[in-house]
Amino acid sequence: MQIDSNTGLVLEGGGMRGVFTSGVLDAFMKYGLYFPYVVAVSAGACNGMSYISRQPRRARISNIDYLARYDYIGLRHLVTQGCIFDQKLLYDKFPNEFIPFDFDTFFRYSDHFEMVTTNCLTGRAMYLHESHDRQKALDIVRASSSLPYVSKIVRVDGIPMLDGGIVDSIPVLRAMETGHPKNVLVLTRNRGYRSEGRDIRVPHFVYKNYPRLRVALSRRVRAYNDQLDLVDRLERSGQVVCIRPERPVEVGRIEKDVAKLEALYEEGYALGEAFCGERMPRAGG
Repeated sequence: MQIDSNTGLVLEGGGMRGVFTSGVLDAFMKYGLYFPYVVAVSAGACNGMSYISRQPRRARISNIDYLARYDYIGLRHLVTQGCIFDQKLLYDKFPNEFIPFDFDTFFRYSDHFEMVTTNCLTGRAMYLHESHDRQKALDIVRASSSLPYVSKIVRVDGIPMLDGGIVDSIPVLRAMETGHPKNVLVLTRNRGYRSEGRDIRVPHFVYKNYPRLRVALSRRVRAYNDQLDLVDRLERSGQVVCIRPERPVEVGRIEKDVAKLEALYEEGYALGEAFCGERMPRAGG
C-alpha cells in the first residue's frame, strides 16, 4: 500500500499495551511519516497526541520512564481521585510541567486528528477534535481513555463521556466514512486474537442514570470481536495494512512491569521502522 492523501491512520487503544503504538509512532516520526488523517481511541489517543504534536519519545517517557518514577497506577488513585490512574499527574503535571506538550504544533495539525469517546447518554461513539482550546483538548483525550468502572465520567461541553473503546475500539469504519478508503491500522493485539470474555448484562444500579451506556457495556466483547473480524476481511482485501504485535501480548491493560513495557515498545519501534523502510527507503537519511 502506498501512503497518499487518501490514506488514514487508525490507532487502537488497550491501556498500557499502547506502549506498542508509541514505539510504532516514534519510528514514523524518525522517518518523517505523517498521515493526512488520524483517528485514535483511548491509549491510542494519548499516543496520537504526541504524534500530532511531532514530539518523538514523549509518549514513551510518560508510559515507561515516568511510570517507574511516579507509580501513577494503583488503587490509591481510585480512592483519592476516582480513577485507577493518577489523572492530576497525567493530564496536568505531565503536559504542563514535566514533559511539556507542544500545543502550538498540535493545533497546527489537529484538524485532521479525531479522538473517539463514548457518549454516556446515547451509548454511541463521538469523534472529536480540538484546534484552539488547550483544556478542552486534554479533556477529550482524558474522556477517550477513561476506562469504565475504574474512572470517573468526564464531561466535555457538558456531555458525559467515557472510553471510546467501549463502542469503537478500532475506528476503521470512521476513517473510511471520512474519505480514507485505505488505512494503516496500529493494533495492540496479535493476529488471530479474540476476546474470550463473556458479555453480561450490566445491573441497573451500575451507571443507573445512563441506560444506553449499560447496553453498550453489555455488548462490549461481541462488538470488539466483530471489529476484529472486520479488520481481517479488510486486510485480506488489501484495504488495510495492520501493524500489530507478532506474538501474544503479555502486557496487561494496567501493566506496571517496566521490563515488559520496554520490550513491547521496542517491538513496536522495530515494526514501525520496518514499515517505513519498505515504503520510504531514503527517508530519514
